[in-house]
Amino acid sequence: MSQGKRVGIVGAGNVGATVAYSLAMLGSCHEIILRDNKIDVAKGKALDMSQAASAVRSHTVVKVAEEMSDLVDCDVVVVTAGSPRLPGMSRDDLLMINAKITKEVIQGIAKYSPNAIVIMVSNPLDAMTYVALKESGFDRSRVIGMAGILDSSRMAAFIQEKLGYGGGQIRASVMGGHGDDMVPLPRYSTVAGVPLSDVLTSEEIAEIVERTRHGGAEIVGYLKTGSAYYAPAKSTAIMVDAILKDTKQIHPCAVYLEGEYGYSDVVSGVPVMLGAKGAEKIIEVTLDEKEKSMFAQSCASVQKLIDTLKKNNFFEGK
Repeated sequence: MSQGKRVGIVGAGNVGATVAYSLAMLGSCHEIILRDNKIDVAKGKALDMSQAASAVRSHTVVKVAEEMSDLVDCDVVVVTAGSPRLPGMSRDDLLMINAKITKEVIQGIAKYSPNAIVIMVSNPLDAMTYVALKESGFDRSRVIGMAGILDSSRMAAFIQEKLGYGGGQIRASVMGGHGDDMVPLPRYSTVAGVPLSDVLTSEEIAEIVERTRHGGAEIVGYLKTGSAYYAPAKSTAIMVDAILKDTKQIHPCAVYLEGEYGYSDVVSGVPVMLGAKGAEKIIEVTLDEKEKSMFAQSCASVQKLIDTLKKNNFFEGK
């Protein structure tokens, strides 16, 4: 089924390269094309990965796009290109720098892979997904931001650490923007189907929620010279795999809202059904008053970034 599928990855740094490696190991696509300004580095990584794919008898071949025009007829394109978030740098600092990079990349994708589904990974994630949607002119189902799966996996890992058991059976749910404004949903989080509130105290849950919010910053603090990439890359690969295999699985992803949850013209993380057409359906879960107010705050902070871009005439002519 996956025969002939082609995935483009723009940005072959830690995240992009690890996405490529994960997909090559899964064998979920026929061809992966890496695009990076550092062409020789991309070539070295592509060779290395193709050899790793051979080692596990995967049929995936990893190639390099020397020009954007080589990134042609992709089914899915993952965009990780952008300036990384360095210690002490807020997500907002990255806004203008990465918006410009995203704009350029998306113009290339729209031209050479006009039928692709785009998965945004660049930060600030929700705002970059908005930029990608506006610049591509694609249907909103085809421009999706990766954040929810990552935040859910961080929360699940912290739950397992706190409990000391339940590995592989923990389902943690989050919504909203990526970062400090995420909306963790302990009510929808379970351990082997048992509600989280039955196995942890509200204090313990609050601690986990707080740690999840700052999960990325905690890793940046240890690494000093960069940010997390194994979990972000695996989360992205899960999305690509669901799209290529048309699994119809439900995952939290950042998408453009058109009235869902009462919001429009903003991007936020909500549960979506992923399939061959991208985000094929948005699932509206029932939120209590506290969750609603957290989601409102989350949408407001993304709106602020979008407004900043508009104030700087970023979308002129769109």
